[in-house]
Amino acid sequence: MMTSVSGQTSLLVTNDPGEGTAKLRRAVAEGVPLVDEQTYLRLLDDVRPGQAKGTAQAAVADRRRATGTPIPGNAAAATGTPAPKLPTQRIAAPVARTASARADRLLAGRRVLVLGGTHEEAGAARARAAGLGASVAVNLSARVTDIVLHPGGEPDRRMSRISSLGLPVHDANWLLAHGPAPAPELRPVSQSPAVAGARDMAEVLVRGAVVDLPDTSAEWTVAATWGQLTMCEVDVVAFVLDAQEQVAGDEDFVFHGATEHPDGTVRLATDGPTEQAISVDLERLPLEVSRVVVAAAIDGDATFCDVGAVEVIATCGVGEAPVARAALDAATTERTMILAEIYRRGDGWRLRAVGQGYDHALAGLARHYGVDIAE
Repeated sequence: MMTSVSGQTSLLVTNDPGEGTAKLRRAVAEGVPLVDEQTYLRLLDDVRPGQAKGTAQAAVADRRRATGTPIPGNAAAATGTPAPKLPTQRIAAPVARTASARADRLLAGRRVLVLGGTHEEAGAARARAAGLGASVAVNLSARVTDIVLHPGGEPDRRMSRISSLGLPVHDANWLLAHGPAPAPELRPVSQSPAVAGARDMAEVLVRGAVVDLPDTSAEWTVAATWGQLTMCEVDVVAFVLDAQEQVAGDEDFVFHGATEHPDGTVRLATDGPTEQAISVDLERLPLEVSRVVVAAAIDGDATFCDVGAVEVIATCGVGEAPVARAALDAATTERTMILAEIYRRGDGWRLRAVGQGYDHALAGLARHYGVDIAE
């Protein structure tokens, strides 16, 4: 059962085929058969066992090719109509990586919390720390090892706790003293350097960086956390996409109103006002799924400049040690941000830290991916 029409829809039930709705127009364009309610009920009297989702679609495609029937979903390719594009992104392109690019890992294993400064100063400090191999915290947690204090951060209510814990507090020049920090190389997370003691073992990702997920038979969780800097609601969502980067139906949009995909492969968990997570069962994802996009959106007039940095943490299973981290805070006026994506690469899966923001609300992003959003 689907809540919208796409190239993967087999049948549309309607008692008013002349109504002219968007779903009916899409069904006609995709060649989806229309039946009325009474016909549909008669068909239910003869329901037979089906095939696995990917297998059934492949068989239908083969039959259509054999008979010369156009394959639904290929209309754009046949007509040359370009795929829809999002508005121009507001965040700069990711730092380019080359085979010879090497990260200065002087701060590998450190977890740095930046306090004070302007939005631009704090963002630059977090990017600098990540480039030096440190992971970046957005809240004071047990794994924080260092504090970078910019002017204006002294009154922060966390400073008393920092003092009681005896954490080292550095000024803004501390990060500059570690020399240049070139872009990190692309490598599997399983090859992260070993760091002794309680140091953070997670691979640190800058925007655009990619890592291979070592266990593709497991359930992976992408969690997003942020500081409570302003009174606004942030919603984390997921889009389950095909090779054309479109949803097969509205059920492929996982959000606070539908927190689990019908087949249970993608789920949203809300652990409080500043932490939400998307879990993806890679082994059970249908073959036609090529990408799961994790995004965040602000409800209201606030922007991600007001929210501050969003930390993305990838774990293999709920409650396990982080495998990869990224701090995304280049946003200014954006209300919607693509945080990360898990996508197929050959026989495996990869995780990319994205950090791409847009000024429009969540509805605009959902429509771009093919979700049927009412005006």
